[in-house]
Amino acid sequence: MLTALSIRDVVLIERLDLGFGPGLTVLTGETGAGKSILLDSLGLALGARAEQGLVRAGCEQASVAAVFAPPADHPALALLAEQGIAAEEEIVLRRIVGRDGRSRAFANDAPIGIALLRRLGALLVEVQGQHDQMGLADPAGHAALLDAFGVAATLREAVATRHRAWRDSAAALAAAEAAIAAAQRDQDFLRHATDELAALAPEPGEEDRLADERQQLQQADRRAEAIAAALSEIAPRDRRSHAPAAALRAAGRSLQRLLDKHGGGPIAPALAALEQAEAALAEAETLLGRLARDAEPDPRLLERTEERLFALRAAARKHGVPVAELPGLLATLRGRLAALETGEAEIATLARDAGAARGAYAQACAALSAARSGAAARLDRAVARELPPLKLDRARFVTAIERLDEAAWGPQGADAVRFLIATNPGQEPGPLGRVASGGELSRLLLALKVVLAGGGVVPTMVFDEVDAGIGGATAAAVGERLARLAARVQVLLVTHSPQVAARGAAHLRVAKHAARGRAETQVETLDQPARQEEIARMLAGERITESARAAAADLLGAA
Repeated sequence: MLTALSIRDVVLIERLDLGFGPGLTVLTGETGAGKSILLDSLGLALGARAEQGLVRAGCEQASVAAVFAPPADHPALALLAEQGIAAEEEIVLRRIVGRDGRSRAFANDAPIGIALLRRLGALLVEVQGQHDQMGLADPAGHAALLDAFGVAATLREAVATRHRAWRDSAAALAAAEAAIAAAQRDQDFLRHATDELAALAPEPGEEDRLADERQQLQQADRRAEAIAAALSEIAPRDRRSHAPAAALRAAGRSLQRLLDKHGGGPIAPALAALEQAEAALAEAETLLGRLARDAEPDPRLLERTEERLFALRAAARKHGVPVAELPGLLATLRGRLAALETGEAEIATLARDAGAARGAYAQACAALSAARSGAAARLDRAVARELPPLKLDRARFVTAIERLDEAAWGPQGADAVRFLIATNPGQEPGPLGRVASGGELSRLLLALKVVLAGGGVVPTMVFDEVDAGIGGATAAAVGERLARLAARVQVLLVTHSPQVAARGAAHLRVAKHAARGRAETQVETLDQPARQEEIARMLAGERITESARAAAADLLGAA
């Protein structure tokens, strides 16, 4: 419920802090005192449109904060939790409006958007004004109201669950049918592509393996070329080339002749070096020859490796996938071809499943419809009992339930629920907002609220002069029903009716005073003697008589 309202610099209000308790709180005061400003301020905290005219003259901004203490399982707490905003025992909604009309909103001091503020406000407070009765008059919410009034939650949950299962089954059937149709359209392509890829037979990881193998073969080829080049330098195949070994032997023979003629001396070491070089060269030639034989590449192996690698990459480009995905693509294509053969059986199975799911949903809807019919009869009787005291004894309220077309079936069931009213005998019941006049609609909706209050989630209701234009016994009946409603939800009521005001558990008087040369709205919480005086004023006008005071005492005593 609403526990506190703080207003700063809104129109005629400079500073105002109000506390609220459970039950029925009435707000009275002369016309123009500022009661509508209080409701506008509350509306601002609930997400109503902000206007720069709300800011008090001479001030830069206006602010309103509304404090709520909802039940622990209230959906507003869950909504805040979804947004990551902590809320344990209280919800504080705050709105600040600048002189330029721009506004900022906060929930528990966390900045939020106006859309979220409105969602929170709608869960916490329902405001009903003299010209704002579309909440209950809107057929879109009638099924939920009827269900909350008298339909077991288990029936509604069963319908929602089975609707979801039916939709899932129908979606699976549609997807399978679309896949079969696509496969049939592409059958020739599928067969050609499958045969082509099957002939290629790509293997997982094959591209990386072939690339490594190709690199190794290319390196071996270059190594063999280098060895062959080195060997050709030592032992050229062209006999006309001057081989190093022959040069060494020729040099050795020349030195040997010198050695034979002149003896050793300095020639012997040179000759020994030449002999060693010739021996080393012979050994190098032997080693290079052995390496050349070992490193001789297979020219076809590199060619075959490259052909395979390039064929895989060409197939990948053709199908627009990486080479690594070719095995999976082949499996997919084979699966689509297989689906052409097994598709009819699969479609038949899915169709049976979807049919069974639809049947289960329809069965749950039938149970829900039956429960709604029973609840509708009880609701009609309950509302009918409320109408005569509200001077609507000739009115007839009807809850109409119609079967929807299958295309409109949903998680809420297969019914269209509408609240209808006939205000005159012989008149066909019609939509609330079209048949009833403004005053009739206000009283009818009050009767509905009294009957439906136990099933709603909104803990606070605000009525702005719902008793306008009535008096006497009708006003007393309105007050009695508001008091009954307030036994289940918190009710705030702006009223000019003394009979209604006497029913309040708390009474606030709104008055306008001159302060520092400016008009200012003030609110006073009335004790019992002050309440009697205020109700006497409402009965008698400006001049309060003793008879008016006595009548006020009677009203308070009766309440």
